[in-house]
Amino acid sequence: MKRPLILTAFCTTIIAPAALISSDVDAKQHAESAEMKGLDVVLANADRAEDAPRDQYRRPRETLQFFGLEPDMTIAEYGPGGGWYTRILLPYVAPKGKYIAVGTDSDVLEFSNRAREARSKSWPERFPGNAAEWTGISAESIKAYESDEVPEEMLGTVDRILIFRSLHGMMGGNRADSELRSLRKLLKDNGKIGVVQHRANANAPFAYANGSKGYLKQKDVIALFELNGFELVKSSEINANPKDTKDYEIGVWTLPPRLATADDNPSDKAKYDAIGESDRMTLLFKKAP
Repeated sequence: MKRPLILTAFCTTIIAPAALISSDVDAKQHAESAEMKGLDVVLANADRAEDAPRDQYRRPRETLQFFGLEPDMTIAEYGPGGGWYTRILLPYVAPKGKYIAVGTDSDVLEFSNRAREARSKSWPERFPGNAAEWTGISAESIKAYESDEVPEEMLGTVDRILIFRSLHGMMGGNRADSELRSLRKLLKDNGKIGVVQHRANANAPFAYANGSKGYLKQKDVIALFELNGFELVKSSEINANPKDTKDYEIGVWTLPPRLATADDNPSDKAKYDAIGESDRMTLLFKKAP
């Protein structure tokens, strides 16, 4: 007569933890779903009408989810350029988190004239106004710094640094090591860097994979980060494009959105539009101890 009681007790012990695990998983999935819905709202904003055609190539929702982005994080975007990702990141984190724009240390750059030098050095002052115009978010709440000029109180406070298609510029300018070491100081101990970069073929010659054509080898990028205090967490093929032949005379700028040869050869537009944007690696690194 005791056997059913023992069996019942045994079953209870097994089922209860399973129910707890299921509840935890459901709660986590619900939280992730809510966060992604917030991102979906940003991506669907009518103000992105000119940016949205690039979504099919840049896959912002999947990319930012892969990087583990959350709306209450402190995010640093390196080299925001024309602001394509800024117009996503800033509205997404501004209500509960913090957005910081980080640019290259201008002291290591060479300039062809004083006007270009002045424009480069004034970027931290100009960028908040530009970003405010793009997003409608107050310029006073937007911070921009050169990588070597981030205030000391902000060091060690960043959850994610995001680098979109900028590593080839660092490599070409011989500043990749110094920039990555400056960026490392920004991160919290558990902070991470997300990277999207034009990807060269694994057997590409150095002349095509040294950054001068916009492409870098994935193994070289991983080695560069490891050398500068990071560990690879995971990689993804989210932004892969097998149509990209990576053999263009002037490099990645042959492809959209630049289409650098289309003015002289109008037929090139249809040809390269059919390929789409470049094949890209998507990598997530963590700050090594």
